[in-house]
Amino acid sequence: MPITVTAPSGTLTPAGEREILPQLTAALIDASGQSGNSFFTRLVGGTVQILPPEQIYAGGVNRPLVLVELKLPDIGLADPAARAAFISAATAIVHAMARPGHRDEDTWINILNARDGYWGVGGRMLTNDGLVAGIMAAAGAPA
Repeated sequence: MPITVTAPSGTLTPAGEREILPQLTAALIDASGQSGNSFFTRLVGGTVQILPPEQIYAGGVNRPLVLVELKLPDIGLADPAARAAFISAATAIVHAMARPGHRDEDTWINILNARDGYWGVGGRMLTNDGLVAGIMAAAGAPA
């Protein structure tokens, strides 16, 4: 479940650049109700992309946006409460990782869902049923 953070250079602190992805990963795992689930946890990864400030825009003008894009299988964060929890947590994480002066309205969170069977890892297609089975098995529950 890839998380992509795109930020203008100088917006995140140096520690923020290092810590934002681990903290967003923890927030996703928590919002998904999967804390401690090794199968789920190992499927979360991502990148932090730091761009020159003049390459980030909103409304057609240069603006210091921090963009957090989360791509999930169709079953991920399936209800509005889970999505709202992740959006709130991700915004708070960006706020904590940014230099003073970064405004929360300059943090944009985008959650994208891949249809069943349109997601995979290691050359293997992962279906919703397969993901649920893996999560349940890692939790010690019957699939």
